[in-house]
Amino acid sequence: MSVARHPRPPELVDVPIEDIMKKFVGRFREKTPDWAAFEDAKIEGFKRAQHRFIGAGGSGKHTDPSVIPAKNFTLSIMYVEPGQGNAAHTHEVEECFFVLQGFLDVFVEDEGGKRLTTRLGPWECIACPAGVIHGYQNDSLEPVYFQVMIGRAKPETMGYADEYLYKKRDAHLKAV
Repeated sequence: MSVARHPRPPELVDVPIEDIMKKFVGRFREKTPDWAAFEDAKIEGFKRAQHRFIGAGGSGKHTDPSVIPAKNFTLSIMYVEPGQGNAAHTHEVEECFFVLQGFLDVFVEDEGGKRLTTRLGPWECIACPAGVIHGYQNDSLEPVYFQVMIGRAKPETMGYADEYLYKKRDAHLKAV
């Protein structure tokens, strides 16, 4: 007989394991790429698709019924074509980029505009601390897939470094 050494959270007490399996498995083939997940994704150079698995990530789309409910972090897969990336931004918690396929140029930036960039390949990552300006660009010749994790179940929408984008940072949510 198996013994659970830790209690289930209140919402899963007495829930059959069949229901748990159904609710907590995410399959890539069942995900629809969201090309409008972020306000900056409307701009050439920042176009990308988010595949949400656990929570909404920094998109703010917290009511997406197709995702595994987030409790303490989010997990998404991003697809980025060559020449595309995202706008410099921050989060109130840490964010991690973990490259699965392809090459991704990631950067950190200070408030004075000094930027440091490095290239990540498959099975390499960067952990971006809370409040540090960061972002990425696919400057390679092939598409890149990478995993994004944010350290909060329902993080705020991205805090763009650009003032115009920051003021419109949740406009994509109002247009839905």
